[in-house]
Amino acid sequence: MARPGSKSDLLVQAKENYEKLMDFVDGFSKEELERDFPDGTLNMNVKDVLARLHSWHLLLLDWYTIGMSGEEPDMPAKGYTWRMLPELNGQIQQRYSKVSMDDIKGLLRISYKTVYKIIEAHTDEDLFTKKKYHWTGSTSLAAYVISATCSHYDWGYKLIKSGLNEL
Repeated sequence: MARPGSKSDLLVQAKENYEKLMDFVDGFSKEELERDFPDGTLNMNVKDVLARLHSWHLLLLDWYTIGMSGEEPDMPAKGYTWRMLPELNGQIQQRYSKVSMDDIKGLLRISYKTVYKIIEAHTDEDLFTKKKYHWTGSTSLAAYVISATCSHYDWGYKLIKSGLNEL
């Protein structure tokens, strides 16, 4: 699927990719969902993948809130650089390691809806104009949103499919 180029495309693709992922996950048994992926995968199971998606929603929401208030958000997170994403994602995995699958699904659903409302609140110009907001640097708000939604849901779907098929 082509990268969204308008608000309407972004809304449709975010919704479709999210629903495809969640329908896919809901199709597995409890035993399948609790299985670890093969060695060498940072996200060791389905819950880890969903927790990572939720956490990146939260990061986006934090950047957005701080950035739109005129401040400069810590990106990707306080104490981390973009080159430290493996460490950040490992910390995310640790943070949610004791959270149940049902709770992770609920958290992801809530954060998805919150991000979706942000998309709805903006115009095509707001979303797709590069450098419109100081905190997005040389890119657009949509670039960050697409990365945390459409593209990330597709990544999660493919990782889960591959991880469970290799078992």
